[in-house]
Amino acid sequence: MLSILRKELNGFLSSLIAYIVMPVFLVGIGLFVWIYPSTNVLDSGFADLRTFFELTPFVYLFLIPAICMRSFAEEKKTGTLELLFTKPVSTFQIIIGKLLASWVVVFITLVPTLFYVFTIYQLGIPKGNLDLPSIFGSYIGVLLLGGVFASIGIFSSSLADNQIVAFIIAVFLSFTFYQGIDYLAAIDIWGSATSVILKFGISYNYSALSKGLIDSRNIIYFISVITVMVLATKLSLNTRRW
Repeated sequence: MLSILRKELNGFLSSLIAYIVMPVFLVGIGLFVWIYPSTNVLDSGFADLRTFFELTPFVYLFLIPAICMRSFAEEKKTGTLELLFTKPVSTFQIIIGKLLASWVVVFITLVPTLFYVFTIYQLGIPKGNLDLPSIFGSYIGVLLLGGVFASIGIFSSSLADNQIVAFIIAVFLSFTFYQGIDYLAAIDIWGSATSVILKFGISYNYSALSKGLIDSRNIIYFISVITVMVLATKLSLNTRRW
């Protein structure tokens, strides 16, 4: 599994997409957090990163599928997937290796944003007037969200032979899981079941964590979705393998 992880990381970091998606994420988020009048921290008067944690999921809806789209689709296109199956690694190890590699890339994109925390910490009145435990909890939420989107991206890549098709499927599924359930719950036919339906959506669970409230139920939800996606990917690959 570690060999798959290293292979995927080296492949990503040596590709052009690595030097496109990461700067796009940092520049795009940076403009909203620091520059644009309606969202920037300096004009809001509040020493927090609410804008960052609210906008990151929508950027990740496109960024993470772009990271993951080559995972299996490229292997199929080049014919190396069958060769990979002959190696002394299980299908599960292959999937986990690729998922962890994508997740590490997501983590790398977040590391520079810690500078935002430092800057707001310095700008607070008084200095240091920042709810660091809440921000820590919010970062956990972003990482778990990144893991879910990565698992969806890996699954989508296992379904397609073309990277662009894999990207489109991943964006569609990620958006459906993130916002689609909220739209479904908003239909005025569920009555008291509305709150139950909402809890099955990624948005609901991410919003809870992004407030800095680390609840085991939300963490279990994210881990469960990742597990389901991994099992679905394994089923997809095993169908192709045999």
